Amino acid sequence: MNGAEPRSVLVTGGAGYIGSHTVKALALAGYDVCVFDNLAAGHREAVARIARALPERSVTLVEGDILDRARLLQALQESRAQAVLHFAARLSVAESVREPAKYYETNVIGGLTVLSAMADAGVSRFVFSSTAATFGEPQTLPIDESHSQQPINPYGETKLVIERFLRHLDLATGLRHVVFRYFNAAGADPGGLLGEDHEPEDHLIPRAISAATTGRPIQIFGSDYPTPDGTCVRDFVHVTDLADAHVAGLRALEAGGPSASYNLGMGDGVSVREVLGAVGRVTGLPVPHTIGPRREGDPSSLVATSARARSALGWTPRYGDLDTIVATAWAWHRTHPQGYGSPE
Repeated sequence: MNGAEPRSVLVTGGAGYIGSHTVKALALAGYDVCVFDNLAAGHREAVARIARALPERSVTLVEGDILDRARLLQALQESRAQAVLHFAARLSVAESVREPAKYYETNVIGGLTVLSAMADAGVSRFVFSSTAATFGEPQTLPIDESHSQQPINPYGETKLVIERFLRHLDLATGLRHVVFRYFNAAGADPGGLLGEDHEPEDHLIPRAISAATTGRPIQIFGSDYPTPDGTCVRDFVHVTDLADAHVAGLRALEAGGPSASYNLGMGDGVSVREVLGAVGRVTGLPVPHTIGPRREGDPSSLVATSARARSALGWTPRYGDLDTIVATAWAWHRTHPQGYGSPE
Protein backbone atom coordinates (compact mmCIF):
# COMPACT_ATOMS: atom_id res chain seq x y z
CA MET A 1 0.00 0.00 0.00
CA ASN A 2 1.28 3.48 -0.88
CA GLY A 3 2.13 5.31 2.34
CA ALA A 4 0.21 8.40 1.11
CA GLU A 5 -3.05 6.48 0.91
CA PRO A 6 -5.41 6.40 3.87
CA ARG A 7 -5.45 2.93 5.42
CA SER A 8 -9.18 2.39 5.18
CA VAL A 9 -11.15 -0.85 5.13
CA LEU A 10 -14.80 -1.88 5.12
CA VAL A 11 -15.85 -4.71 7.45
CA THR A 12 -19.18 -6.39 6.76
CA GLY A 13 -20.66 -7.88 9.91
CA GLY A 14 -18.22 -5.80 11.95
CA ALA A 15 -20.73 -5.32 14.77
CA GLY A 16 -20.87 -9.07 15.39
CA TYR A 17 -18.75 -11.30 17.61
CA ILE A 18 -15.66 -12.08 15.52
CA GLY A 19 -16.16 -9.02 13.33
CA SER A 20 -16.07 -6.55 16.24
CA HIS A 21 -12.93 -8.08 17.72
CA THR A 22 -11.32 -7.76 14.28
CA VAL A 23 -12.45 -4.13 13.98
CA LYS A 24 -10.66 -3.41 17.26
CA ALA A 25 -7.51 -5.19 16.01
CA LEU A 26 -7.62 -3.24 12.74
CA ALA A 27 -8.01 0.08 14.53
CA LEU A 28 -5.10 -0.77 16.83
CA ALA A 29 -3.06 -1.61 13.71
CA GLY A 30 -3.67 1.86 12.27
CA TYR A 31 -6.65 1.33 9.96
CA ASP A 32 -9.72 3.50 9.64
CA VAL A 33 -12.71 1.15 9.64
CA CYS A 34 -16.18 1.44 8.15
CA VAL A 35 -18.43 -1.22 9.67
CA PHE A 36 -21.31 -2.33 7.42
CA ASP A 37 -23.88 -4.29 9.42
CA ASN A 38 -27.67 -4.74 9.45
CA LEU A 39 -27.54 -5.26 13.25
CA ALA A 40 -29.69 -8.39 13.02
CA ALA A 41 -27.08 -10.22 15.10
CA GLY A 42 -24.53 -7.47 15.68
CA HIS A 43 -24.49 -4.70 18.26
CA ARG A 44 -24.29 -0.95 17.65
CA GLU A 45 -22.74 -0.63 21.10
CA ALA A 46 -19.80 -2.87 20.14
CA VAL A 47 -18.78 -0.45 17.39
CA ALA A 48 -19.41 2.55 19.62
CA ARG A 49 -17.16 1.12 22.34
CA ILE A 50 -14.29 0.68 19.88
CA ALA A 51 -14.75 4.22 18.57
CA ARG A 52 -14.70 5.65 22.11
CA ALA A 53 -11.68 3.58 23.14
CA LEU A 54 -9.64 4.48 20.04
CA PRO A 55 -10.58 8.08 19.17
CA GLU A 56 -7.43 8.56 17.10
CA ARG A 57 -8.92 6.26 14.45
CA SER A 58 -12.10 6.66 12.41
CA VAL A 59 -14.42 3.77 13.34
CA THR A 60 -17.88 4.31 11.85
CA LEU A 61 -21.03 2.25 11.42
CA VAL A 62 -23.18 2.14 8.31
CA GLU A 63 -26.42 0.29 8.96
CA GLY A 64 -27.21 -1.76 5.86
CA ASP A 65 -27.79 -5.25 4.50
CA ILE A 66 -25.31 -7.05 2.27
CA LEU A 67 -28.16 -7.82 -0.14
CA ASP A 68 -28.47 -4.05 -0.77
CA ARG A 69 -25.90 -3.54 -3.49
CA ALA A 70 -26.45 0.21 -3.87
CA ARG A 71 -25.94 0.80 -0.14
CA LEU A 72 -22.78 -1.33 -0.18
CA LEU A 73 -21.36 0.57 -3.14
CA GLN A 74 -22.09 3.90 -1.48
CA ALA A 75 -20.35 2.78 1.72
CA LEU A 76 -17.32 1.55 -0.20
CA GLN A 77 -17.01 4.79 -2.13
CA GLU A 78 -17.59 7.13 0.80
CA SER A 79 -15.20 5.26 3.09
CA ARG A 80 -12.53 5.09 0.35
CA ALA A 81 -11.91 1.50 1.42
CA GLN A 82 -9.00 -0.33 -0.17
CA ALA A 83 -10.08 -3.74 1.13
CA VAL A 84 -13.11 -5.60 2.43
CA LEU A 85 -13.16 -8.06 5.32
CA HIS A 86 -16.36 -10.07 4.99
CA PHE A 87 -17.91 -11.52 8.16
CA ALA A 88 -21.62 -10.90 7.53
CA ALA A 89 -23.32 -14.31 7.33
CA ARG A 90 -25.70 -16.72 8.95
CA LEU A 91 -23.67 -19.19 10.99
CA SER A 92 -25.72 -21.82 12.84
CA VAL A 93 -25.23 -25.37 11.61
CA ALA A 94 -28.52 -26.52 13.15
CA GLU A 95 -30.50 -23.62 11.70
CA SER A 96 -28.95 -24.18 8.27
CA VAL A 97 -30.27 -27.74 8.27
CA ARG A 98 -33.77 -26.52 9.17
CA GLU A 99 -33.82 -23.46 6.91
CA PRO A 100 -31.30 -23.85 4.08
CA ALA A 101 -32.90 -21.19 1.86
CA LYS A 102 -32.01 -18.46 4.36
CA TYR A 103 -28.39 -19.58 4.27
CA TYR A 104 -28.13 -19.58 0.51
CA GLU A 105 -29.73 -16.14 0.33
CA THR A 106 -27.50 -14.47 2.93
CA ASN A 107 -24.25 -16.39 2.59
CA VAL A 108 -24.19 -16.98 -1.17
CA ILE A 109 -26.27 -14.20 -2.75
CA GLY A 110 -25.10 -11.75 -0.08
CA GLY A 111 -21.47 -12.72 -0.60
CA LEU A 112 -21.76 -12.34 -4.37
CA THR A 113 -23.41 -8.95 -3.88
CA VAL A 114 -20.48 -7.75 -1.77
CA LEU A 115 -18.01 -8.88 -4.41
CA SER A 116 -20.03 -7.24 -7.19
CA ALA A 117 -20.11 -3.92 -5.32
CA MET A 118 -16.36 -4.20 -4.74
CA ALA A 119 -15.78 -4.61 -8.46
CA ASP A 120 -17.71 -1.43 -9.22
CA ALA A 121 -15.82 0.43 -6.48
CA GLY A 122 -12.46 -0.78 -7.77
CA VAL A 123 -11.61 -2.65 -4.55
CA SER A 124 -9.48 -5.72 -5.21
CA ARG A 125 -8.49 -7.10 -1.78
CA PHE A 126 -10.85 -9.41 0.08
CA VAL A 127 -10.51 -11.27 3.39
CA PHE A 128 -13.17 -13.94 3.78
CA SER A 129 -14.49 -15.44 7.00
CA SER A 130 -15.00 -19.12 6.16
CA THR A 131 -15.32 -22.19 8.36
CA ALA A 132 -14.06 -25.65 9.18
CA ALA A 133 -17.58 -26.80 8.26
CA THR A 134 -16.44 -26.78 4.61
CA PHE A 135 -14.43 -29.94 5.32
CA GLY A 136 -17.32 -32.13 6.50
CA GLU A 137 -16.47 -35.36 8.30
CA PRO A 138 -12.65 -35.41 8.47
CA GLN A 139 -10.76 -38.20 6.75
CA THR A 140 -7.55 -37.43 8.67
CA LEU A 141 -6.70 -35.39 11.77
CA PRO A 142 -5.48 -32.76 12.21
CA ILE A 143 -7.02 -31.14 9.15
CA ASP A 144 -4.71 -29.17 6.88
CA GLU A 145 -5.60 -26.96 3.92
CA SER A 146 -5.24 -29.81 1.40
CA HIS A 147 -7.98 -31.87 3.07
CA SER A 148 -10.96 -32.57 0.81
CA GLN A 149 -13.92 -30.24 1.27
CA GLN A 150 -17.18 -32.18 1.47
CA PRO A 151 -19.58 -30.28 3.75
CA ILE A 152 -22.35 -32.19 5.51
CA ASN A 153 -24.57 -29.19 6.27
CA PRO A 154 -25.90 -26.19 4.31
CA TYR A 155 -23.84 -23.73 6.34
CA GLY A 156 -20.60 -25.34 5.20
CA GLU A 157 -21.90 -25.66 1.63
CA THR A 158 -22.70 -21.95 1.38
CA LYS A 159 -19.27 -20.93 2.61
CA LEU A 160 -17.62 -23.33 0.17
CA VAL A 161 -19.56 -21.80 -2.74
CA ILE A 162 -17.92 -18.44 -2.03
CA GLU A 163 -14.48 -20.01 -1.57
CA ARG A 164 -14.75 -21.63 -4.99
CA PHE A 165 -16.07 -18.48 -6.63
CA LEU A 166 -13.13 -16.50 -5.23
CA ARG A 167 -10.68 -18.79 -7.00
CA HIS A 168 -12.47 -18.22 -10.32
CA LEU A 169 -12.68 -14.48 -9.67
CA ASP A 170 -8.96 -14.23 -9.00
CA LEU A 171 -8.18 -15.89 -12.34
CA ALA A 172 -10.72 -13.79 -14.22
CA THR A 173 -10.22 -10.35 -12.66
CA GLY A 174 -7.15 -10.40 -10.41
CA LEU A 175 -9.14 -9.88 -7.22
CA ARG A 176 -6.84 -11.27 -4.54
CA HIS A 177 -8.25 -12.89 -1.45
CA VAL A 178 -7.36 -14.54 1.82
CA VAL A 179 -9.72 -17.21 3.14
CA PHE A 180 -9.69 -18.09 6.83
CA ARG A 181 -11.35 -21.32 7.90
CA TYR A 182 -11.88 -21.07 11.62
CA PHE A 183 -12.52 -23.95 13.87
CA ASN A 184 -14.36 -22.93 17.10
CA ALA A 185 -14.09 -19.25 17.94
CA ALA A 186 -14.32 -18.66 21.68
CA GLY A 187 -13.48 -16.28 24.51
CA ALA A 188 -13.74 -12.50 24.79
CA ASP A 189 -11.54 -9.43 24.48
CA PRO A 190 -8.98 -9.71 27.31
CA GLY A 191 -9.28 -5.94 27.81
CA GLY A 192 -12.97 -6.33 28.63
CA LEU A 193 -14.19 -4.04 25.84
CA LEU A 194 -15.94 -6.68 23.74
CA GLY A 195 -17.50 -10.10 24.20
CA GLU A 196 -19.99 -12.65 22.97
CA ASP A 197 -23.66 -11.66 22.97
CA HIS A 198 -25.90 -13.79 20.76
CA GLU A 199 -29.65 -14.30 20.95
CA PRO A 200 -30.21 -17.18 20.92
CA GLU A 201 -26.76 -18.36 22.03
CA ASP A 202 -25.52 -21.42 20.13
CA HIS A 203 -21.89 -21.50 21.26
CA LEU A 204 -20.84 -24.02 23.87
CA ILE A 205 -18.74 -21.96 26.30
CA PRO A 206 -21.25 -19.14 26.94
CA ARG A 207 -24.05 -21.72 27.19
CA ALA A 208 -22.04 -23.67 29.76
CA ILE A 209 -21.32 -20.49 31.73
CA SER A 210 -25.03 -19.68 31.69
CA ALA A 211 -25.84 -23.18 32.99
CA ALA A 212 -23.30 -22.78 35.78
CA THR A 213 -24.64 -19.39 36.89
CA THR A 214 -28.37 -20.08 36.54
CA GLY A 215 -28.52 -23.77 37.41
CA ARG A 216 -30.49 -24.46 34.23
CA PRO A 217 -28.90 -27.54 32.61
CA ILE A 218 -27.15 -27.34 29.27
CA GLN A 219 -27.97 -30.11 26.80
CA ILE A 220 -25.12 -32.10 25.29
CA PHE A 221 -25.96 -33.17 21.74
CA GLY A 222 -24.91 -36.81 21.59
CA SER A 223 -22.67 -38.95 23.79
CA ASP A 224 -22.10 -41.87 21.42
CA TYR A 225 -19.63 -40.37 18.96
CA PRO A 226 -16.42 -42.31 18.15
CA THR A 227 -14.39 -40.05 20.47
CA PRO A 228 -12.64 -40.79 23.79
CA ASP A 229 -15.63 -39.78 25.94
CA GLY A 230 -18.40 -40.06 23.34
CA THR A 231 -18.97 -36.31 22.91
CA CYS A 232 -17.94 -34.17 19.95
CA VAL A 233 -14.34 -32.97 19.83
CA ARG A 234 -13.57 -29.44 18.68
CA ASP A 235 -10.58 -27.12 18.33
CA PHE A 236 -11.17 -23.88 20.27
CA VAL A 237 -9.30 -20.75 19.20
CA HIS A 238 -9.48 -17.41 20.98
CA VAL A 239 -11.40 -14.70 19.14
CA THR A 240 -8.59 -12.17 19.66
CA ASP A 241 -6.15 -14.55 18.00
CA LEU A 242 -8.56 -14.88 15.09
CA ALA A 243 -8.72 -11.10 14.82
CA ASP A 244 -4.92 -10.87 14.74
CA ALA A 245 -4.84 -13.40 11.89
CA HIS A 246 -7.18 -11.20 9.83
CA VAL A 247 -4.89 -8.22 10.22
CA ALA A 248 -1.93 -10.38 9.15
CA GLY A 249 -3.87 -11.67 6.14
CA LEU A 250 -4.79 -8.15 5.06
CA ARG A 251 -1.19 -7.01 5.37
CA ALA A 252 -0.07 -9.94 3.23
CA LEU A 253 -2.44 -8.81 0.46
CA GLU A 254 -1.27 -5.21 0.80
CA ALA A 255 2.33 -6.41 0.39
CA GLY A 256 1.36 -8.00 -2.94
CA GLY A 257 0.98 -11.54 -1.69
CA PRO A 258 -1.05 -14.07 -3.69
CA SER A 259 -4.48 -15.36 -2.85
CA ALA A 260 -4.34 -18.04 -0.16
CA SER A 261 -6.43 -20.11 2.24
CA TYR A 262 -5.58 -20.80 5.87
CA ASN A 263 -6.94 -22.95 8.67
CA LEU A 264 -7.10 -21.27 12.07
CA GLY A 265 -7.14 -23.46 15.16
CA MET A 266 -4.90 -24.45 18.02
CA GLY A 267 -4.32 -28.05 16.94
CA ASP A 268 -5.68 -29.39 20.22
CA GLY A 269 -9.02 -31.16 20.23
CA VAL A 270 -11.13 -30.98 23.37
CA SER A 271 -14.45 -32.71 23.93
CA VAL A 272 -17.72 -31.16 25.02
CA ARG A 273 -17.33 -32.83 28.42
CA GLU A 274 -13.82 -31.39 28.75
CA VAL A 275 -15.16 -27.90 28.03
CA LEU A 276 -17.78 -28.30 30.77
CA GLY A 277 -14.95 -29.34 33.07
CA ALA A 278 -12.96 -26.21 32.20
CA VAL A 279 -15.98 -23.98 32.82
CA GLY A 280 -16.43 -25.65 36.20
CA ARG A 281 -12.78 -25.08 37.12
CA VAL A 282 -12.73 -21.43 36.05
CA THR A 283 -16.06 -20.41 37.56
CA GLY A 284 -15.87 -22.62 40.62
CA LEU A 285 -19.43 -23.67 39.88
CA PRO A 286 -20.90 -27.00 38.78
CA VAL A 287 -22.20 -27.12 35.19
CA PRO A 288 -25.52 -29.01 35.20
CA HIS A 289 -26.15 -30.84 31.95
CA THR A 290 -28.34 -33.40 30.25
CA ILE A 291 -27.65 -35.76 27.35
CA GLY A 292 -29.73 -35.37 24.21
CA PRO A 293 -29.64 -36.91 20.73
CA ARG A 294 -27.00 -36.07 18.17
CA ARG A 295 -27.57 -32.85 16.26
CA GLU A 296 -27.87 -33.31 12.51
CA GLY A 297 -24.90 -31.90 10.60
CA ASP A 298 -22.33 -32.22 13.41
CA PRO A 299 -19.05 -34.04 12.58
CA SER A 300 -17.62 -36.06 15.45
CA SER A 301 -14.18 -34.34 15.48
CA LEU A 302 -12.75 -31.17 13.96
CA VAL A 303 -9.13 -30.34 14.78
CA ALA A 304 -6.87 -28.09 12.71
CA THR A 305 -3.26 -27.71 11.91
CA SER A 306 -2.47 -24.03 11.43
CA ALA A 307 1.14 -24.51 10.36
CA ARG A 308 0.56 -22.66 7.09
CA ALA A 309 -0.80 -19.52 8.80
CA ARG A 310 1.99 -19.58 11.36
CA SER A 311 4.66 -19.91 8.66
CA ALA A 312 3.30 -17.67 5.90
CA LEU A 313 1.66 -14.96 8.01
CA GLY A 314 3.73 -15.14 11.19
CA TRP A 315 0.53 -15.80 13.11
CA THR A 316 1.31 -16.57 16.73
CA PRO A 317 -1.74 -17.23 18.92
CA ARG A 318 -1.48 -15.69 22.38
CA TYR A 319 -4.38 -17.36 24.17
CA GLY A 320 -3.99 -21.07 23.47
CA ASP A 321 -4.89 -22.65 26.78
CA LEU A 322 -8.55 -23.73 27.15
CA ASP A 323 -8.81 -22.46 30.73
CA THR A 324 -7.44 -19.07 29.60
CA ILE A 325 -10.03 -18.90 26.81
CA VAL A 326 -12.80 -19.77 29.25
CA ALA A 327 -11.48 -17.24 31.78
CA THR A 328 -11.84 -14.36 29.29
CA ALA A 329 -15.40 -15.48 28.49
CA TRP A 330 -16.19 -15.72 32.21
CA ALA A 331 -14.76 -12.24 32.87
CA TRP A 332 -17.04 -10.80 30.15
CA HIS A 333 -20.08 -12.63 31.49
CA ARG A 334 -19.48 -11.46 35.07
CA THR A 335 -19.07 -7.81 34.08
CA HIS A 336 -21.74 -7.88 31.35
CA PRO A 337 -24.58 -10.10 32.63
CA GLN A 338 -26.91 -8.49 30.09
CA GLY A 339 -24.38 -8.50 27.27
CA TYR A 340 -24.08 -5.16 25.51
CA GLY A 341 -27.16 -4.05 27.43
CA SER A 342 -25.06 -3.96 30.61
CA PRO A 343 -23.74 -0.54 31.71
CA GLU A 344 -20.17 0.11 30.56
